[in-house]
Amino acid sequence: MFLSRREFLQHSGKAAAALWIAGNTRRQPTQLRPTLDPNSLTPFVDPLPIPPIARPDRYRPSAQDSALRVPYYRLPMRQFQSKVHRDMKPTQQWGIGGTCPGPTLEARSKEGVFVAWANELPSKHFLPVDHKLHGAEPDKPEVRTVIHLHGARVRPENDGYPESWYVPGKSATYFYPNDQDATLLWYHDHAVGINRLNVFAGLFGTCILRDPIEDSLNLPKGQYEVPLVIYDRSFDTDGQLSYPVSPDPAVRWIPEFFGNAILVNGKLLPYLDVDPRKYRLRLLNAANGRFFHLSLSNEGDWHQIGADQGLLPAPVTVRQVTLAPAERADMILDFTDHAGAQIVMNNDFSVPVMQFRVAKTKVSDTSSLPATLRSINKLKESDAVKTRSMGLWEWDDPSGNPTQMLLNNAHWNMPITENPVLNSVEIWNLINTTDDSHPIHLHLVRFQILDRQRFDSFAYRNEKSLMRYLGPRTPPEPGEAGWKDTVRAEPNMITRIIIPFEGFVGRYVWHCHILEHEDNEMMRPFEVVAPK
Repeated sequence: MFLSRREFLQHSGKAAAALWIAGNTRRQPTQLRPTLDPNSLTPFVDPLPIPPIARPDRYRPSAQDSALRVPYYRLPMRQFQSKVHRDMKPTQQWGIGGTCPGPTLEARSKEGVFVAWANELPSKHFLPVDHKLHGAEPDKPEVRTVIHLHGARVRPENDGYPESWYVPGKSATYFYPNDQDATLLWYHDHAVGINRLNVFAGLFGTCILRDPIEDSLNLPKGQYEVPLVIYDRSFDTDGQLSYPVSPDPAVRWIPEFFGNAILVNGKLLPYLDVDPRKYRLRLLNAANGRFFHLSLSNEGDWHQIGADQGLLPAPVTVRQVTLAPAERADMILDFTDHAGAQIVMNNDFSVPVMQFRVAKTKVSDTSSLPATLRSINKLKESDAVKTRSMGLWEWDDPSGNPTQMLLNNAHWNMPITENPVLNSVEIWNLINTTDDSHPIHLHLVRFQILDRQRFDSFAYRNEKSLMRYLGPRTPPEPGEAGWKDTVRAEPNMITRIIIPFEGFVGRYVWHCHILEHEDNEMMRPFEVVAPK
């Protein structure tokens, strides 16, 4: 029996561990210190915190029209301490604005904002830096940051290019035009070679865009619209963040991180008091590598109304919400018929994540769950001017260097091979030859999923010209029917996406959003070029 690394690391017990070690040669990571068992803590004793809404420091002329004055935010990255659970000591973290998650940016579609991302962090990293990784060599400063607004359509100089990092005492001011549909975006560090550490430390937060179409739908709003930023961590017995390393003293990098503690909005096992009515929950998977499969203890339904890049054409009723790292889901949860109930949101194997405490008193609810949401123009394959085959590869390095996670078998610093033309449409075939599901994210653009198809990856790895299909093409899941910016490229499958390259010319990146993979070469630049 073969268990993938993800199956082992996310769900391992003693039996699973024995099976995996018997069939695999990769050594497991070493925890720096003994870890805290979250099962030893009393669940649901802390209220769910809601990240504050960022307030502009001032207004300044727009980068698009100097006659317009737009909000200007200064958001500092700082070290701070906070209690993630009532019975734990304060945990040292890094955060935007001194919180984790950072404050929520809120803006209107087509109304731009400036954000100054200021690095006010210490000069020494408190997590283990691997100087063998590209971009993290010994001559680079340990503490470097650059912020990427994930899912935003921005000029390349404002995108947070991984090599555009800066050190403590410096800052970068970016202009976000917000010329896109209403949706939930999120910001996070993107510094090459240490991205996984900076996000693990806490450098991330959300950004909500709104537009008139969303306004017209009468969805739950105000206190009835709740962001849920979900991620996993490990803590030592003193309540401090604990990031594992390779047992090889010359290599610190590990292939994936999966913690035993799941946090929501910065709290471990929180509860949320709700009224018996409809709520809009804006879900984000901010984990380094963990996939979440969320369900309710009462086996109740969720109604999905949106995905990464905005509203779906119509609501989709589901019993389980699947989120790969960086994916978002816009959900309606109706507590109307559950007055007085206590409902737990669980991850795999009924692992509790948080609790909803429904009040006993009935309330008036004038919000709606519309039958239709937004018209989405479905792209046709005939719209594409080019089809590219993009391989996802993994290679062990016999010389003792970290395992290589590669896109198209190319390293980060190799010449650019993808030069899509501005305003053209392309199809990318993501050919996953590995045993892991990889959430693939493209900067700048949004796309639609065409289908997935299983293939003989063993034969393909040994003779690339041979493509043997093992089943029919399957359409995307109903919750993937809208616009996306991150797609799950499933193991031993070809995932086809169709992409309109709209926005701007310039250099961007595409990568796996398992941050340990991204930090070790599973990231490549592409350059959008002007039409001839």
